[in-house]
Amino acid sequence: MNAQRVGMMALRRAAAKPTMALVSPSIARGLVVRSAFQAQAVVQARTQSRSITTEKLSNDEADKVLAAQRLNRPVSPHLTIYDPAQIWYGASIMQRYTGMAYAGALYAGSLAYLAAPLLGWHLESASLVAFAAGLPVAAKVTLKMLAAFPFLFHSFNGVRHLVWDAAVKGFAKADIAKATNAIWVASVIGSLGLALLW
Repeated sequence: MNAQRVGMMALRRAAAKPTMALVSPSIARGLVVRSAFQAQAVVQARTQSRSITTEKLSNDEADKVLAAQRLNRPVSPHLTIYDPAQIWYGASIMQRYTGMAYAGALYAGSLAYLAAPLLGWHLESASLVAFAAGLPVAAKVTLKMLAAFPFLFHSFNGVRHLVWDAAVKGFAKADIAKATNAIWVASVIGSLGLALLW
């Protein structure tokens, strides 16, 4: 904004005010000029405070500047900042671990099934059933329980999170502790029950 535009704006404002008609022309002119100078001083102060200088940097120098800036950026906290004695800590981590375990098992099983014909593996249903039938009962129960526990825990804890999101209730420490204990107990009992089914 240059001074002429600032002066024109001040004149328009002064002309729009009905009280200016009651003031003598010399006083009005003085007010307009004074407001124009004030506006020009504000514009100059803003321009001076925003003066930016640039310089050409090589790629190595630019990388060093970026590396220095990254040191000043905030870092996302890691799980180690939390107190392990907190009641929600174990269930929160187990929710992530069980989800990763099932996602990893899905990908590994899918890739193994696709690669089986090329590698000479027998992963068809009849071979897997024959393998499972030949295992001792203790191994069958253990493997079934190892497969069922993460699924049940992830499901029960996921339902709790959905209830938290939908009902916005259960955030008191006592409620969280009760729900966490109930989820652990239900997961263990449920996985044992599923493992003992024939």
